[in-house]
Amino acid sequence: MERSEVLKQFKPDHENMLNILHALQNNNSQNYLSEEDLKIAASYLNTTYSHIYGVATYYTMFSLKPRGKYIIRVCNSPVCNMENSTKVIEEIKKNLSIEVGETTDDMRFTLELSECLGKCEEAPGMMINEDVVGNLDNVDFKSIFDNYN
Repeated sequence: MERSEVLKQFKPDHENMLNILHALQNNNSQNYLSEEDLKIAASYLNTTYSHIYGVATYYTMFSLKPRGKYIIRVCNSPVCNMENSTKVIEEIKKNLSIEVGETTDDMRFTLELSECLGKCEEAPGMMINEDVVGNLDNVDFKSIFDNYN
């Protein structure tokens, strides 16, 4: 979908800024906001590029660099931390041969941290795109990742 078509889904009001940025990012096959995305959003909302850039860099759900097809967000909240999220992160890093903030060479997975996924009863937890996976003690991460092609 063209950027202009994405923008037409929203009124050009500042209250729609986050939704617009999400839609532009979701429309990008590499799951990020390009410089052109930020410029067109600024123009559409009649604001400055620096204002849009500031919003996009403030919120961790936005990325300004290409990411994988699947975004893995591991919860790093105090509850998940107490339930060994650090071990989960290390297992994922080992399994995918990447560090936090990196993307696999095949552009399949990007590993990120999240402050809270709101699933404390299933700690430690992670999201793969919109799928929440909990109770990650002693799981076979390879079998989980194999489900995402």
